[in-house]
Amino acid sequence: MSDVATPTRARSVKSRPEFRQLCERAGLTVAEAAELLAVSERTIARYAAGDAQPSPLAMRVLRAAAERAALQPEPATFRFIDLFAGIGGLRIGFQGIGGHCVFTSEWDVNARKTYALNFRDNHELAGDVREYAADPGRVPEHDVLLAGFPCQPFSIAGVSKKNALGRPHGFLCDTQGTLFFDTARIIAHHRPAAFLLENVKNLESHDRGRTFATIMHVLTEELGYHVQSRVISAAHWVPQKRERIFIVGFREPTAFDLNALELPAGGPKLGDILLPHAEVDEKYTLTPRLWDYLRAYRDKHAAKGNGFGYSLFGPGDVARTLSARYYKDGSEILIDQPGGRPRRLTPLECARLMGFDRGERRWKIAVSDTQAYRQFGNAVVAPVAEFLAEAMRPHIAAALDQS
Repeated sequence: MSDVATPTRARSVKSRPEFRQLCERAGLTVAEAAELLAVSERTIARYAAGDAQPSPLAMRVLRAAAERAALQPEPATFRFIDLFAGIGGLRIGFQGIGGHCVFTSEWDVNARKTYALNFRDNHELAGDVREYAADPGRVPEHDVLLAGFPCQPFSIAGVSKKNALGRPHGFLCDTQGTLFFDTARIIAHHRPAAFLLENVKNLESHDRGRTFATIMHVLTEELGYHVQSRVISAAHWVPQKRERIFIVGFREPTAFDLNALELPAGGPKLGDILLPHAEVDEKYTLTPRLWDYLRAYRDKHAAKGNGFGYSLFGPGDVARTLSARYYKDGSEILIDQPGGRPRRLTPLECARLMGFDRGERRWKIAVSDTQAYRQFGNAVVAPVAEFLAEAMRPHIAAALDQS
């Protein structure tokens, strides 16, 4: 309940009234708590400050809400939202450092099924984010915004020309109609303490650099955030050469230095994530017809001096980037089977390749193989999100202490 009695931020968790602790565990805003208990927001503020005592019935209702939320044993330290969430790669990182997700938006119905299966939430998963960007007040208040927005071209016209025509300029015009525009509107409305945006590496060069320049201009000059970006390869955590750009912004100045972060040395190999041969269903082995086609396709382009075609890997290798089209033929990452035809990765191996099924974390897959391949191909590598979240953690805490 970040907007109730801000001096209580300085108190220890134990000294807070039980009412406030339960509200935090339930992830309730002042307005939500008032609606749940059928009292005024002013009364909620008095309960949270310890200036008034809620009824036993109100406390029972609140305890039930906290139990349904199934949060961490300790109250959440900050609230975040997950836009263009996919199956929750970014969320894994920020939930892992004590954050509580209060809003999720993902347009793909199958991705929402996987997300709901793997995260126990006290909020319904929203669909198209544009409906909420049109009225940002519908998005719950939050401290951190996460978004893996798609890369789209912007139509950029000169500000001076727009001024002469009496037209608005800035992100309300330059990026209108893009999904970055919707992200920017939510940031502008809620002014979170920090955000993390993720996109493909080529965002920097997209449209000859103009797309990225516009994004950075909006975030820094128009929204006033202190912003840094860096391309990071997932190969430090998983056996996959997957490079993505991450954009970190803080509302206030901070000592956070994205480019100074030291990435783990070395990295795992495919043998660390592959299933034993006996556990792999024969259906993942390429059919003779598909294998003949892929070899002929590669030979044809090799004769022309092109490098197009399938890629074959063994347990000591690091794979190419897993794409959302992997379900079509698996050609970008084929696993060598000595003495036989190669095979695709299984969905479970893809979950491991993306860091979702890792260590003690088990990932549930209840969609078709086609949908699973699409979801993992579009996802954020979970250990990269965990690394960035851990690096941002003290700066998020400092920002909230100052607010």
